[in-house]
Amino acid sequence: MKKIIFLITVSLLSIKGFAQQTFSLTPKEKDAILYMREEEKLARDVYDSMYIKWGVNPFGNIRQSEQIHMDKMKALITTYKLQDPVYKNNDKHGLFTNALLKNYYNKLVAAGSQALPEALRAGAKVEEMDIADLQERIKQTQKPDILATYNYLAMASGNHLRAFVRRLKMLGINYEPVILSKTAFSKIISARDTRGGYGRWN
Repeated sequence: MKKIIFLITVSLLSIKGFAQQTFSLTPKEKDAILYMREEEKLARDVYDSMYIKWGVNPFGNIRQSEQIHMDKMKALITTYKLQDPVYKNNDKHGLFTNALLKNYYNKLVAAGSQALPEALRAGAKVEEMDIADLQERIKQTQKPDILATYNYLAMASGNHLRAFVRRLKMLGINYEPVILSKTAFSKIISARDTRGGYGRWN
């Protein structure tokens, strides 16, 4: 009987230890999840504004994709029992708890409202920023679920970046990277779209 109780106790402690290990985050992992949740909101809100202003794709389609990205980040927030920064503002358009992202949003919308080419450039810049931030945060974790989410978002952002660059090219404009290195940018642009990232958004 004592042996059975001992085995049950050991099993319960093992489960508890596994749960603590699974659901514990480093400060960097926590900050990254919260930041990327709002950064995906930034993308969605900017594209919403640009679609209302110009009424063209790829803004109309990609903004729907960004909502899915927000939902994926929300799933991580739920899994790790974090306080959702988007919920604090009731997901109101253009509002962010992160002051840096709020400033980015204002500048991107202001620039994109001047002319369609500027709007497309703003979209490409958002995707560059998203890819660069995801690449940095991928280095900060080893948790499979977080890595899977970040890699999925990075793949989709590559598709979106190519879509904006293609649309600019249709207008006779060759887009030059402003955040990514030219080598990294060229590698992304020369790659094929991936269906998991929602394909082509011309």
